[in-house]
Amino acid sequence: MSSRQATVERNTKETQIKVSVNLDGTGDLRCETGLPFLDHMLDQVARHGLIDLDIKAVGDLHIDAHHTVEDLGITLGMAFNKALDRKGIRRYGHAYVPLDEALSRVVIDFSGRPGLEYHIPFTRGAVGGFDVDLFHEFFQGFVNHALVTLHIDNLRGVNSHHQIETVFKAFGRALRMAMEIDPRSAGVIPSTKGAL
Repeated sequence: MSSRQATVERNTKETQIKVSVNLDGTGDLRCETGLPFLDHMLDQVARHGLIDLDIKAVGDLHIDAHHTVEDLGITLGMAFNKALDRKGIRRYGHAYVPLDEALSRVVIDFSGRPGLEYHIPFTRGAVGGFDVDLFHEFFQGFVNHALVTLHIDNLRGVNSHHQIETVFKAFGRALRMAMEIDPRSAGVIPSTKGAL
């Protein structure tokens, strides 16, 4: 399974991003985005998804973080799509994750169709100087290029840090479940259509 790896580089006038993924890793993260809180969230994905991530992003942070965050989601999605052979995978994954008063649910389908349902009632607009609106842009970019259906629901929480951290931890765990090889359907596309 060690072949489930990919590297993608995406360069624009606004960002230069390189992402390497190993979907059968140990949870190792090497990350340089210039956005420490985003790095912290990506560490949750790697750790809880048992995915090795090597991310290098240089963006126009002197303007704001929008381009960097969105383009990182795009590039990460491209890398997942490139690394994952959908034959024999479980396809669906879900996770509930609590952190103190916060609780989030993430459900994913490696459907081959991009779709995002995103419901996080943040209690404040920034965490550690990071604009929480940008998390939607990250997940939309990921969904569009990983070709997945993703439902994100923060079910409760009053601390915005806890709200988003539960989402990223649940995202990592849902990814891990969905990408896992199902020994009962090895080599089979998990769809009655025969294609994803």
